[in-house]
Amino acid sequence: MHNGVSSFNHFIHELSVDSDTSSLEYSSGEDSDGALPASPSSQSSRVSWASASANSESLWTGWITFILWWLIFPLRILLWVPQYFLRLFFKQSSRTPTSPRRNQHSSRPRISKTSSSKDHDVPNRATDRRRGVIEDLHLAIEICIEAIFDFFHKATHLLLSPSEAFAIMLSWFFSSNHSRKENRDDVSDDETVQTATLGDTDPALSERPTRLYNSMNTDTRTCRDVITELGYPYEAIRVVTSDGYVLLLERIPRRDARKAVYLQHGILDSSMGWVSNGVVGSPAFAAYDQGYDVFLGNFRGLVSRDHVKKDISSKEFWRYSINEHGTEDIPAMIEKIHEIKTSELKLCQPNIDEEINQEEPYKLCAVCHSLGGAAILMYVITRKIKEKPHRLSRLILLSPAGFHEDSSLGFTLVEYVFLFVSPVLARIVPAFYIPTRFFRMLLNKLARDFHNYPALGGLVQTLMSYVVGGDSSNWVGVLGLPHYNMNDMPAVSFRVAQHLAQIKHTGKFRMFDYGSRSANMEVYGSPEPLDLGESYRFIDVPVDLVAGKKDKVIRPSMVRKHYKVMRDAEVDVSYNEFEYAHLDFTFSHREELLTYVMSRLLLVELTPIQQRQTSQKGMKLKMKKKEVQ
Repeated sequence: MHNGVSSFNHFIHELSVDSDTSSLEYSSGEDSDGALPASPSSQSSRVSWASASANSESLWTGWITFILWWLIFPLRILLWVPQYFLRLFFKQSSRTPTSPRRNQHSSRPRISKTSSSKDHDVPNRATDRRRGVIEDLHLAIEICIEAIFDFFHKATHLLLSPSEAFAIMLSWFFSSNHSRKENRDDVSDDETVQTATLGDTDPALSERPTRLYNSMNTDTRTCRDVITELGYPYEAIRVVTSDGYVLLLERIPRRDARKAVYLQHGILDSSMGWVSNGVVGSPAFAAYDQGYDVFLGNFRGLVSRDHVKKDISSKEFWRYSINEHGTEDIPAMIEKIHEIKTSELKLCQPNIDEEINQEEPYKLCAVCHSLGGAAILMYVITRKIKEKPHRLSRLILLSPAGFHEDSSLGFTLVEYVFLFVSPVLARIVPAFYIPTRFFRMLLNKLARDFHNYPALGGLVQTLMSYVVGGDSSNWVGVLGLPHYNMNDMPAVSFRVAQHLAQIKHTGKFRMFDYGSRSANMEVYGSPEPLDLGESYRFIDVPVDLVAGKKDKVIRPSMVRKHYKVMRDAEVDVSYNEFEYAHLDFTFSHREELLTYVMSRLLLVELTPIQQRQTSQKGMKLKMKKKEVQ
């Protein structure tokens, strides 16, 4: 012990305060008069040695035990050393370097909405203190070196102090029962062995309880965390589809707003994509600041596998295609939005019943990216065929999926692999995802390495770009987003990938082909799947198509094909291009894109009844303010 603190705690404290501990200072034998700082075990060993010397009858037993102990000593060392190093590493990794000033403000600060967008990127580059795999290995090596040095230092000290070493070794055998009695007696006799926990003498230092995500040092923030940290309101809505899947519909609520926007992500993405650029650069926050009630949709397909049937098998859960995204997920979420908006507007404006009977009391627009664009088109068409309302006023589709025949060689190879191997592969691989928490944690840490080491990140960025045909999206930055964490992450079912391969192979935007005429007859009532491209005539709302000139995943020629087919079907459609890659539509700060999207949303005007209701509400608010004054 040294000032009431054990040498091990002192070692950990120094290592956590100063991360660059190349060496630890230990007192030499001359400075300490040949005595090693005592520990609780060493104090009890002296008591045991005194009692053993007084009892001459146990001397022979002690010598026999001592000889046996030396025979098994090498085995004990081999078992103890790895365990000691492992314990040191996990105890060190569970502590983050802290200072008294930082502990006084332990809660995460709320960021002002007027700050620059660079301070709001997710993950926050200025305050993100996660470690990558390389940093973890570096820390482990440092701890092992320090532990080896500590081991040999103590071993040398014991060799130079044979009497103390002899007492300690005997105490390991004689004091097992005796020490238990002493511990029980010490509680009543106030003769306690001095112990201390790091931080007892310094109130500013405290030891956090070890949790898995803390010890692994990964980012597990959710969309809710990002929204609330930036000072915006948040609401989570549980939506259950007709086939039992539980979806998370997230909301930045503006309950009295008559304008609402529904944002739907693409493949291997989540609602995090719409808020990942902070206050200034995210479509969700831009729409909310313009007076919209914002809803963020999430498709089925998370690794957590949330379903009303708790014992659902993996194969059964992942048995869905893009069909289910467009005919199950989106209808369930939009109907929930309709239910919420009508009930809330009734509370805000009691005279709304007449308007509800005539038309929707609100205007709902949809902004969708990639696979979300294909799913929303499927939704509108199938709802019109079933003669059900789709409740949408405008569609803004950012690089929508649907036509894929013009693509890179890599996608073509994947297409043929899926078409020829799908009957066998579908039974083995129901979905594509990282199955265990350990490997998801490893991916999260590797993403930190890609960011912390530009050379490594540049290499991965180049390889990813070549795989997807030269697309220059920030693939490394996307991997570092919090929704790719050890607890959960988006996945792709085998049928979704197979559906995309079918669309690319046939050159037609159509629903899933179940592989036989009889199976298609049972689902669609025809031997062939419904061709959605030929059904664009059912689209009765304005559509704005946006393509990226640098997009190699869904090339501008494929978005222009949507535009051409819609024009031929006499759909009210517009087309625009930006100098973007595929992921730039959601994960990059693009002011011109936000300006364009908001300008298209503002084209949706309220009906005269809605305008009258809004003006009446404004007059009531003014009257209330005058009464208060």
